[in-house]
Amino acid sequence: MDMYTKALNLDIEKIITDSDLDGVVTAAILKRWWPDAEVIFGHPGNLRAGTMDEIIDRKTAICDLPRHPNCGLSIDHHKSNEPHENTIENSIILWEPTPSAARIAYNLLKNKIDLSDLSKTMIWVDKLDGGSISIDEFKGNNPVLWLGRVIGESEENTTTILENIQNRVSIEEILELPDIKLELRERMAKQEYLNRTIRENLSIIDRLAIVRLENLKIRSNGYLVTAIAGEECDACMVIHGDTGANFDDDDNYPVSASFYTNSFIHKTGGIFDLTKLATNFDKNGGGHANACGCRIKPIDEKIVTDREVTNGDIDSNINEWLDIWSQR
Repeated sequence: MDMYTKALNLDIEKIITDSDLDGVVTAAILKRWWPDAEVIFGHPGNLRAGTMDEIIDRKTAICDLPRHPNCGLSIDHHKSNEPHENTIENSIILWEPTPSAARIAYNLLKNKIDLSDLSKTMIWVDKLDGGSISIDEFKGNNPVLWLGRVIGESEENTTTILENIQNRVSIEEILELPDIKLELRERMAKQEYLNRTIRENLSIIDRLAIVRLENLKIRSNGYLVTAIAGEECDACMVIHGDTGANFDDDDNYPVSASFYTNSFIHKTGGIFDLTKLATNFDKNGGGHANACGCRIKPIDEKIVTDREVTNGDIDSNINEWLDIWSQR
């Protein structure tokens, strides 16, 4: 029995997925096969910190997130989650080097149920999550682009979007739903503020664009940063989250760093494996060579220590990463 067949024979009752476009589309596809499964949004940090251990069992599918030893099904495409020959797991692992996790879910079910309504959406999910979108496309107004920007703004609206994708509602119709339309209008209005904030907090050192957004309650992906920085950078580093926060804080998020290749100029892959930065201090950091992240760690004399993170640690982490980057 092949892995796809084994996966489809599982009795999945919970789907834990990332709350971004890729994670939402992945879960929506799986919900067409397991319609009664409960969807729970997670984050790589939550899983790595063990805050979700109690709800994960063999009837749980984890999508677009780090694999958990107790889950029944793992669907992911991140390089840091690739199983190796010596990987011993009791769960079914569907790992493929696809542009998106949603593509794995799509491949899993495309010969079992009708997914034709998602064929065009999947192209954009792959472009966005796989780093193959052009700068003109990114600056355009494709509905999937704006859906991705609305997703994650609120859990309630993200759930609404997921359920509508599950029920074959078109992306254009989803964006016209009253609550989603309001969220979209607010997100569009916030875009200029986000652009301005990035410009004000952007520096470029040795062709690495660094944006300091910590303690500002805003986040940005690498596309926007590299679109603003332009051809002066080969990659970018985005600092976000709240200094001193923990994963179990309701309104705050631990200060972290995300790294992205400037895929607008490096269309087939970056000039440096950015996971070398993400895993230098944080053993739980990771992702792809061209898109990855980690938590800022407290360091003394270049060694990770056991204390709360301070603003000075952010500077120390960045300086060490710049040193590693300079050796490319």
